[in-house]
Amino acid sequence: MDFDQPPVRRVELSPDAELPGGAWPLTIPAVAQVAKDGLDLAKGVTFLVGENGSGKSTLVEGVAAAYGLSPEGGSTHSEHSTRPTESPLGRSLRLVRGVGASRWGFFLRAETMHGWYSYIEQRPNPRNPDPRFHELSHGESFLAVLETRFDGGGLYCLDEPEAALSFSSTLALIAVLQRVVGAGGQVLCATHSPVLAALPGARILEVGDWGLRETTWADLELVWHWKRFLDAPQAYLRHLDGD
Repeated sequence: MDFDQPPVRRVELSPDAELPGGAWPLTIPAVAQVAKDGLDLAKGVTFLVGENGSGKSTLVEGVAAAYGLSPEGGSTHSEHSTRPTESPLGRSLRLVRGVGASRWGFFLRAETMHGWYSYIEQRPNPRNPDPRFHELSHGESFLAVLETRFDGGGLYCLDEPEAALSFSSTLALIAVLQRVVGAGGQVLCATHSPVLAALPGARILEVGDWGLRETTWADLELVWHWKRFLDAPQAYLRHLDGD
């Protein structure tokens, strides 16, 4: 038996799932595809890239919740919750775990990390004190989380982590993800960043009206638009005149 397996080998709909057809989130093509066909997750990094509303964040949140992580972010030991707003997808998914793989995990969710900072602040660890996240800038606090929590095997779910990061800090995130993979970690990340999606060796799934399709960085619609915009921004901006 192969014991060199990632924490999650496959994501599929649980046989006793209670997700009514024709209702959200099954109205999202990518979610419907995973519910119907399942999704195999390889070792290393998998990026979900797509427009707002395409379902990439819903899928990352669902996998994180099914793994046992708080939908609002944090590690496998975090149980904080401010206002439940997550979809029922996480309760309806079944994960096929890797034999002998680490059970550790962390969910970095850009929009809810402030609540996790408060949760951690209320539970200090005297032997291994955390940075004072609330006293750092938004970007600095994200980098501090990356340095203190992304340090080994396990499943790391990230939802648009670039939201708080500058260009150089996004490059630093790429280095962190490479380090995580080198230590046997597995990453599932939703992103809008062409910089982050360029991580060497990553698997890229483009999310849209078609559902999920595997592609390359050079063929991403996101990359195509950024290249055109940087070459001739006025070609895009002139269409905003008068709006």
